[in-house]
Amino acid sequence: MSEFDVQDITLESLRQRTSAKWRVYDPDVIPAWVAEMDYPLAVPIAAALHAAIDRSDVGYRFIGELPEALAEHALATWGWVVDPAHVVVLPDVLTSVAQSIWALTAPGEGVVVNTPVYPPFFSTIRDICGRAIVDVPLLRDPDDRYELDLDGLATAFAQPDVTAYLLCSPHNPTGITPSADTLAAIAALALEHGVAVIADEIHAQLAHPGTVHTPFLTVASDGLTAVSLVSASKAWNIAGAKCAQVVAGSQPVMDILAERVPLEVTYATGHFGVLAAIAAYRDGGQWLEQVRTQIAANALTVHEHVVVSMPAVRYAAPASSYLGWMDVSAYGIGDDPSGFFLEHARVALSAGPTFGQGGDGFVRLNFGTSPAILDEILVRMSRSLAVRGAGA
Repeated sequence: MSEFDVQDITLESLRQRTSAKWRVYDPDVIPAWVAEMDYPLAVPIAAALHAAIDRSDVGYRFIGELPEALAEHALATWGWVVDPAHVVVLPDVLTSVAQSIWALTAPGEGVVVNTPVYPPFFSTIRDICGRAIVDVPLLRDPDDRYELDLDGLATAFAQPDVTAYLLCSPHNPTGITPSADTLAAIAALALEHGVAVIADEIHAQLAHPGTVHTPFLTVASDGLTAVSLVSASKAWNIAGAKCAQVVAGSQPVMDILAERVPLEVTYATGHFGVLAAIAAYRDGGQWLEQVRTQIAANALTVHEHVVVSMPAVRYAAPASSYLGWMDVSAYGIGDDPSGFFLEHARVALSAGPTFGQGGDGFVRLNFGTSPAILDEILVRMSRSLAVRGAGA
């Protein structure tokens, strides 16, 4: 049974929304940039929030049963045993990144990332936390598929000033989903070199059918300093509700977080976010399965359209989530093609260069929408490129 009908998702209805996705650009632009899906709110989440409004329940957050709900969800979804006593609730994953870096590293130390990667990682590490960025770029094969560079990570971890690794799994923007063996190898390297692992797993629930997501803490030994950053925000499209969870990999790590994460920061979590997350983890499974099926179908649509109508674009369908990482450099439209598509196709995409090394000539496409809207986005893009011509 479907929770919603994708035919009801229209540009007219979406433009009634007041989130950033729908208000930053002019009305004739189709927004496909920020990682926010276009699907209606899951019924159990809507019911929980309506009930809160009905009882005027708009005060400060109370964690309540959220750690237990997360533990139930993790066990049922991945076989991951989460100790509710090892869960810290924070406003969002980016805040969780910053608080984890502050808690687990010292000023000036190095934090490893894998570019191209989510742009706010750079400013959070460097500007907010005062740590150094150590880049170990992803490896890219001739079929435009990416993988983590284990040899590069080993070299980086061996540097004396490197004390943490910010892992993005599933990876944003490429959608790669590391295997359990790869993650176990990373855990072993990190333990050998005394490097803390901060695993951003915000897209974890959006692995496509046939893809297995492995929570990092399931392959990490108790001796490794590690945390997993999770949230219902991406999977259930509730980023504005403001609620994420940091899961400590061991009691010593939890002791560090309890000592160093200010209580005041935890109270920046939204009470609606807590209520929405509990409803998502406990009752949002049917909605999530429909969304996962839809975005997997959309990923195939993007791939097929690229092959037929944008043949000079280099693109590999992601294994998780609803973000397409597209190399359009063959069309000669500059390091940041997003400006071209905004002007000539009236489609707003994320700018590749903001993702760091390996981002020039790329755009990131958000295809978490209806088939009809996705078709319009792709037709607009391919028409604009056809006028331009490859190598023009």
